[in-house]
Amino acid sequence: MDIAKIRELVELVAESGITELEIEQEDLSLRICNQVTAPTIVASPAVSAAVAPAAPAATESAGPAPLDPGLRELRSPIVGTFYRAAEPGAPPFVEVGQRVSAGDTLCIVEAMKVMNEIEAEFAGVIREVCQEDAQPVEAEGVLFRIAPA
Repeated sequence: MDIAKIRELVELVAESGITELEIEQEDLSLRICNQVTAPTIVASPAVSAAVAPAAPAATESAGPAPLDPGLRELRSPIVGTFYRAAEPGAPPFVEVGQRVSAGDTLCIVEAMKVMNEIEAEFAGVIREVCQEDAQPVEAEGVLFRIAPA
């Protein structure tokens, strides 16, 4: 599949409002995900690229930006259900204002009955929990905003 055809598919996904398109051929697997930020293309074997969507219309909002440009966002690696605690009734893994170290468990994202512990990628202070407990989260959905330490 040539790059022009891939661009055409990305534009189709962006314009149609669908969230995901997946195509599999003999030697190619192509997945285009339309997120709030930009569609992402994941192709194999060993090819990966990000393509910006067409410019949004003037009536579309760009979505909320972090309040503080010094904050970093921790995003969900998968689609699933967001849990702040290890089990119902247990205290949350982290609270706003809490200092965390790289590798600390911050939450769980359940996908297909598998509990995936999401760990801090860097040390910092939790400034915002961006998801509601026991609610669905999209892949690349912002879970936390953290001020790096």
